[in-house]
Amino acid sequence: MTALDAELPTDTTGMVRIPGGAFRMGSDRHYPEEAPARRVKVDGFWIDEAPVTNRQFRAFAEATGHVTFAEIPPDPKDYPGALPHMLQPGSLVFSPPARVASLRDWSQWWTFKFKANWRRPYGPGSSIKGLDDHPVVHVAYSDAEAYAAWVGKALATEAEWEFAARGGLDDAEFAWGDEFTPAGRHMANTWQGAFPQENTKEDGWARTSPVGAYPPNGYGLYDMIGNVWEWTADFWSTRHPADAPKACCVPQNPRGGPEAASYDPAQPAIRIPRKVLKGGSHLCAPNYCRRYRPAARHAEPIDTSTSHVGFRCVSRG
Repeated sequence: MTALDAELPTDTTGMVRIPGGAFRMGSDRHYPEEAPARRVKVDGFWIDEAPVTNRQFRAFAEATGHVTFAEIPPDPKDYPGALPHMLQPGSLVFSPPARVASLRDWSQWWTFKFKANWRRPYGPGSSIKGLDDHPVVHVAYSDAEAYAAWVGKALATEAEWEFAARGGLDDAEFAWGDEFTPAGRHMANTWQGAFPQENTKEDGWARTSPVGAYPPNGYGLYDMIGNVWEWTADFWSTRHPADAPKACCVPQNPRGGPEAASYDPAQPAIRIPRKVLKGGSHLCAPNYCRRYRPAARHAEPIDTSTSHVGFRCVSRG
């Protein structure tokens, strides 16, 4: 058994069986990293009906004594050139600025806060009191993997995740169809207003929402779009492989690119692998990040945790 595999857990409570099949993965209509759209196949699998919650992650932490990546001081050897005073435990927290000079500079609204972690999602003085049913956040890739192993599951591949998110709608724009807000109804926890300084909260939530607050997709899965980005098992690649030239050659259970190709070329001295995130979050907005779609994808270093990234698990068998 490889690290990717997971035997069928004895308890599939809170999971949904996905039948598997062929679908068109990716999109040629949006961001370049989603292209080219191509036909792929996945085997059947089970997937959590919602992201892992604070209640579930607390049970894991208490049972195992797990300490998350955000609670551990960074190793200076992994971050050459880092300022010594920055090598403290912490995580990235979204803080809406009063004004922005350019939407190209994300540092205007993301702050690395010391002592921010899953228990203190907005830094010292904050807590998850009253947020038991909200997705756990500030989890790095290793934290998601550790939780999955504890419950006898795994993290989805990008193809599995996207197939599940589509809910049986093969080439629809969104997980629920081709209209973002059908009849004016918000179908996912996303950003309304001019990101990042204006959030009108038309959907009722400024940050995360309880899992299941929005309608499920066609497979009965909640929050596959919006609320929090979700980790997958695949290494990042800047584009999908080309479509198979013949029906006989459609990839079965495809995987992402090699680890070496996932490193950030903008930081050549830091060799931290990146994984694929899927689903968008409550910070995705029409004027900035139209990634509230099944085909959307984003690169995330495995050592990075934030206030808008969580995960769910799968089981194959």
